[in-house]
Amino acid sequence: MSSLPDPPLPDPAASSLLREWLDRHRRLFVLTGAGCSTGSGIPDYRDRNGDWKRTPPITLQAFTGSDAAYRRYWARSSIGWPGFRAAQPGGSHATLAELERRGRVRLLLTQNVDGLHQRAGSRAVIDLHGRLDAVVCLGCGSRSPREEVQLQIVESNRDWQAGAARMAPDGDADLADEAVDRFRPPWCGRCGGLLKPDVVFFGEAVPRQRVDEAQRALHEADAMLVAGSSLMVWSGFRFARMADAAGLPIAILNAGRTRADGLATLRIDADIATTLQEALR
Repeated sequence: MSSLPDPPLPDPAASSLLREWLDRHRRLFVLTGAGCSTGSGIPDYRDRNGDWKRTPPITLQAFTGSDAAYRRYWARSSIGWPGFRAAQPGGSHATLAELERRGRVRLLLTQNVDGLHQRAGSRAVIDLHGRLDAVVCLGCGSRSPREEVQLQIVESNRDWQAGAARMAPDGDADLADEAVDRFRPPWCGRCGGLLKPDVVFFGEAVPRQRVDEAQRALHEADAMLVAGSSLMVWSGFRFARMADAAGLPIAILNAGRTRADGLATLRIDADIATTLQEALR
């Protein structure tokens, strides 16, 4: 991992507004996104306007329907994984874990696949889009740790040279096409099937059980806090819609525009980690 930039100075006005809002609401449904992990060195997909910074992530249809796409995904992932795995929880993760320890969080629903909330100490967590540290076979359904797959990849590609690479969101990396063409992707050791990280690919449906469990927690909360998500994808935005329909106040803390700005009773455009830390201090 490259060295991380110093966090911005806190905005006292933003922190004060959030502190007052938190004081009025004691049982929170929290939804988090990539903005909570950028301070840990994991890049995000979208700019301040909510638009893609880069090509949208791979779809399940492309992953399973094209040998070239399968090879490209795993080549890039093999280079991006070590840096992704090395990321450490940051200020936003630590503060939300402390909020849970104080009995204030009914559930934390995260769109991130990095597990950093749990490593910071949060326990009431649903990984809406799954976790990148697990891999599932699409043939026989067997599961294995991502680190085991990485060892298999290294063993099968001893002479492979990736060349210049740049870290991308969610354990991805940008590689030259000629490097990808020489890469040997992993296959299931039991049945020879395709291996897929246990995450919801772009355009893929979130498992119904996760949605139902999160929806129950939402209806047991007295307010919703969104931290670090533009809510541009439906999987997260629908919970803001549910909260609004249920009459729950919604506070959104995000650096840039979100899809649910019109639903928010409190909208703060500021750095996520420093604002949360100062609000809880």
